Amino acid sequence: MAITLAEEIMLLSLDDESGVPEQRQAAGWAVAGGILLELVLAGRVSVEGKYLGLTDRTPTGEPLLDGRMVLLDAWLRGREKRRVTDWLTKDQGKAANAAMESLCARGVVVEQQHRALGLFPSRRYPEADSAPETELRQRLRAVVLDGAAPDERTAGLIALIHATKLHRLAFPDVPRKQVADRMAGVTAGQWAAESVRAALHDVQVAMAAVVVVACVTAAS
Repeated sequence: MAITLAEEIMLLSLDDESGVPEQRQAAGWAVAGGILLELVLAGRVSVEGKYLGLTDRTPTGEPLLDGRMVLLDAWLRGREKRRVTDWLTKDQGKAANAAMESLCARGVVVEQQHRALGLFPSRRYPEADSAPETELRQRLRAVVLDGAAPDERTAGLIALIHATKLHRLAFPDVPRKQVADRMAGVTAGQWAAESVRAALHDVQVAMAAVVVVACVTAAS
């Protein structure tokens, strides 16, 4: 299976030279949202308004997604649905770590441990295989800059990047407004079934709500 939306977001977040993740918090929200969207596309999760539910527990065969489904099922505690914002808040940090571990398992990146100033442990993830990121950036460029029609997953990825304001990670050398305007157009387009687009909209609304709360909390 191709790498997931969550893994694609993590790849975009890695500095090409150092292998250090950038914009970690925003990327974490996008990763958690990407996993939810992937599960919606796979018919395993429903997102309606403020609530999400697990509709099919059949494994997808993708370890990253199946691992999150197990955790989501336990979190629901037998309930039909719970708030999307609660799940995103709980999962965003852990989901980002899981996505990075999955990239390591695929051999796309390798984990290197360092000690800053000889004291503080840190991790870097330089690429071992540049092909997935090269293909990813070519695909994004074709849609966002060259006007190509997106497939369902690429449009969903663009919508997640736009919602979490990760434009610079995807297009570091292009003016933000140019990129943002095109991404907004893609997000609003008829790129998937109405049920999927509605689910993505509800995920975006939930992400916007929790990001605002996180920023206010960090500033206080």
